[in-house]
Amino acid sequence: MNRWLNNDLGMKRGPADAGAGGGLDPENTLHLELKDGRVVIQLFPDLAPNHVARIKELAREGFYDGIVFHRVIDGFMAQTGDPTGTGTGGSGQRLAAEFNSMRHERGTCSMARAQSPDSADSQFFIMFQPASHLDGQYTAWGQVVSGMENVDAIRKGGGGDGMVSDPDKIVSLRVAADA
Repeated sequence: MNRWLNNDLGMKRGPADAGAGGGLDPENTLHLELKDGRVVIQLFPDLAPNHVARIKELAREGFYDGIVFHRVIDGFMAQTGDPTGTGTGGSGQRLAAEFNSMRHERGTCSMARAQSPDSADSQFFIMFQPASHLDGQYTAWGQVVSGMENVDAIRKGGGGDGMVSDPDKIVSLRVAADA
């Protein structure tokens, strides 16, 4: 059974596999469209205000549309947000770390970064399974509240690095208030 550990953060829904994402603040909700359907992500501006603001800004610009999931490790996470598809690109605006109390559980959305804590840009990942070693080391900013089965269906990479040949793409990423 999937034990929900982030309840103390005021999340409005249960585990990533449950619900349809109803009752959420549209300004702090993302609709991630994938080849297999919609993923609804609740944003937490109280935990990571600058990261949430930047993700919403990029979503509103259409930045993420068509970007591939370049690194997908089965049982760990799916990473996207690099316009080059190599894992080395970004939007060109680095963000200072906003490490917080949110745990990296199934469905947690968090920023990818290089070795420097203040190197996050546009790349992010969605957790397939809990990874407590990431807690307090990466800026978590959202939680999948519905459609996790569509994240599970993203094509996985091979080898230890999880790089994907012929990767799946983000169809679109939008702020729900703009729909």
